[in-house]
Amino acid sequence: MSKENSTFKSSLLLTAGRSVGFLATFFIPVVLVRVFDPVDFGTYRQLFLIFMTVFYAAQFGMAESLYYFMPKAPALSSRYIVNSIVALSCAGVVCLGLIVAGGSELSRLLNNAAISSHALSLGVYTLLMLVSAVLEIAMTARKHYLWASVSYATSDTLRAMLLILPVFFFRDLKWLMLGAVGYAFVRCVVLIVYLRNDFKGEIRVDWTCLRSQLGYALPFGFAVVVGILQTNLHQYSVSHYFDAATFAIYSVGCLQIPVVDFIMTPATSVMMVRMSERIGQGRTDGLLAMWHDMSRKLALIFVPMVALLLLNARGIFVLLYTETYLRSVPIFMVWSGAILFTTLPTDAVLRVFAQTRFLLILNIISLVLIAVGIRWFLFRFGLMGAVSITVLIAALSKGLALVRVRSVLRVPMRQLLPWKSLFLILAVAAAACIPTVALTNQLSLPVIASLLISGVVYSSVFLTLLFISGALTEHEVVSLKGWMQRFTTFRLRTN
Repeated sequence: MSKENSTFKSSLLLTAGRSVGFLATFFIPVVLVRVFDPVDFGTYRQLFLIFMTVFYAAQFGMAESLYYFMPKAPALSSRYIVNSIVALSCAGVVCLGLIVAGGSELSRLLNNAAISSHALSLGVYTLLMLVSAVLEIAMTARKHYLWASVSYATSDTLRAMLLILPVFFFRDLKWLMLGAVGYAFVRCVVLIVYLRNDFKGEIRVDWTCLRSQLGYALPFGFAVVVGILQTNLHQYSVSHYFDAATFAIYSVGCLQIPVVDFIMTPATSVMMVRMSERIGQGRTDGLLAMWHDMSRKLALIFVPMVALLLLNARGIFVLLYTETYLRSVPIFMVWSGAILFTTLPTDAVLRVFAQTRFLLILNIISLVLIAVGIRWFLFRFGLMGAVSITVLIAALSKGLALVRVRSVLRVPMRQLLPWKSLFLILAVAAAACIPTVALTNQLSLPVIASLLISGVVYSSVFLTLLFISGALTEHEVVSLKGWMQRFTTFRLRTN
């Protein structure tokens, strides 16, 4: 089995676990939007906007540094993990204090007095989640892909249960936050059990390793902080200038499709581990092939996904969020286009080559451009202006990152990407839209039936055109035919 296929198969195992969790977490906003009015739902979105900002910013790269250090020095794995946990615990305590002390200021910033009443539970939740942030990362870096997959699945399923059930019974945002704290506490317990079973008596802080980690992580951490601010500035701006109900409309439009992260994060994580191993062995051969293979496979998944999201945007929002949130549809369509950028995992490659300072500079430039332009865009184009400038700057940032990847891989621009394959995938995805639109426009069906038919028709046409166009490799064709044969045999047996 080739290294490229092994890499992607390992990522598929992780993706399977994330996908199981997705089936559970998918229902969190679907339930909450029907339990809460737009004001309370907007408050919920604001609270978790704060959490996501603080959670990723406060890590300062210490959790992610495990992908860089552990594959290169497996014997020191336990020390690197403990170092990360200690650093994240300290950061979590600081975040808890800041969130509790700054509750009133957060309410003022987000134009919502209700935020301060949930500051304590939000701070505790953030602390516990930071402590447990290394759980699946450590499993992945140690190549315990099955354990990581199971952890992703059970963790996300538990999160859905502990966020939905309290709200379902008590219909109060306070109980949702208490459920979130309970979920984070369970993750910490699981982390302790994993460390005790996997490392026995080897658990201790190593100050020499810690200095190396900080040298790598701090520049990357600053880049992440700036990147988080860049990514979320548009939401904070809308929240500041509008009320909670309007923010609910906007934040729903900026819907994060969980399956994107479930696919991209495991896939790029495994790629980083493989690349780091090879570089640690003093070899650079095969790095470009890994990058090409991952970009192609992510494009085969995300390009048709974006096409389906754009074709069915209105139906999706009616089904998930009711007609109350139809104003979110145009925002969602622009936001979904940014998923295409994830087909090129430039940050993963740059982190393997320790290009963290470049990532920091790039994120600072992007943040400054958004900060300078967002107010004008917001007042000139309304809610659409905020999302538009964010996506435009993200496109510019991705272009600059690609130039840097070309430099570290030392290849000419014509070899940087699998250009022919990517062009064929885009062309096939666009062509498959034509018969899908033509058919669905002739039908008058309930929303869910229309979405199902659209998905089946589009997928069938897309896969057919992929075969015809030659966009698939020989190995991919054989694998796909084998899957189709197994599926057909299963259907015949069940019938």
